[in-house]
Amino acid sequence: MGDEGEGSVQTPLLEEGNNALLQAGKDCEEEYTGDGSVDFWGRPSVKENTGNWRACPFILGNECCERLAFYGINTNLVTYLTKSLHQGNAAAAKSVTTWAGTCYVTPLLGAVLADAYWGRYWTIAAFSTIYFIGMTTLTLSASVSLLKPLSCIGSVCVAASIGQYAVFFLGLYLIALGTGGIKPCVSSFGADQFDDTNPKEKKKKCSFFNWFYFSINVGLLVSNSVIVWVQDNVGWGWGFGIPTVFMGLAIGSFFYGTPLYRFQKPGGSPVTRMCQVVVASLRKLRKKVPLDHSHLYEVQDRNSAIQGSRRLEYTDEFKYISCVLTKQQ
Repeated sequence: MGDEGEGSVQTPLLEEGNNALLQAGKDCEEEYTGDGSVDFWGRPSVKENTGNWRACPFILGNECCERLAFYGINTNLVTYLTKSLHQGNAAAAKSVTTWAGTCYVTPLLGAVLADAYWGRYWTIAAFSTIYFIGMTTLTLSASVSLLKPLSCIGSVCVAASIGQYAVFFLGLYLIALGTGGIKPCVSSFGADQFDDTNPKEKKKKCSFFNWFYFSINVGLLVSNSVIVWVQDNVGWGWGFGIPTVFMGLAIGSFFYGTPLYRFQKPGGSPVTRMCQVVVASLRKLRKKVPLDHSHLYEVQDRNSAIQGSRRLEYTDEFKYISCVLTKQQ
């Protein structure tokens, strides 16, 4: 009788304990994000204190000011090269296209560094600083008399010296390097602030991209109107200096929002994983792919085996490489 009474008491206690554990698990899921993101100190991100719209103004401000600075230089650069540095039209056009092309190549470097090693936050922070140094150098080259050639006297124009060209192009290509770390990371870092496992936050992510492209166009509008007018009517020192100030404010604002951000950990080199897929597909080229995709290899956990990534569900796209997922016999 004593044993039966003791067992009857233990059963409700065990049920209460299990219920308490389940409730604690649910509370934990409700408190933290479900996409594996962490805060600045490496702890799981708390939904109420990090990410979402509270973190986005600092990211959008950085993008707006970067675009303002970029287009403020790019739009009127041929004019500056011909009228201030006294280059010919052909040489000026060549200089501009080479620089613009470099600006669209450097994001490859920034993307690899962000995904594989540094993460998006530190890539944006480092390259924004390089961008600001480049803007400062460019402003000095247009403001300090020793760093720019003398104005034309009639039809006689003194060509810029090698040192003056060196300072100007140093600043210009530091900007090209800086934009390489900002361009591929800002939109992705903004998207990281919304938890894909939460339907409400996932819906807000679409609105973020609307505001993201709106901020780009605001920067473009200001640069193509106000900044260009200042360059033509006030002076190139002011025309380059104003975007430099805005870029400095953007960097300060970006760092100020650090405690609010959610961070995805770097997942290793994507080039390595691409090569692994190619090698695996060649090795399994003759293997028969099962019709039921549930028989294909997949990790059992909801997270990806790649650190910092989420598991992607199987789709019917790219069926021609499904042989990679066939299990070894």
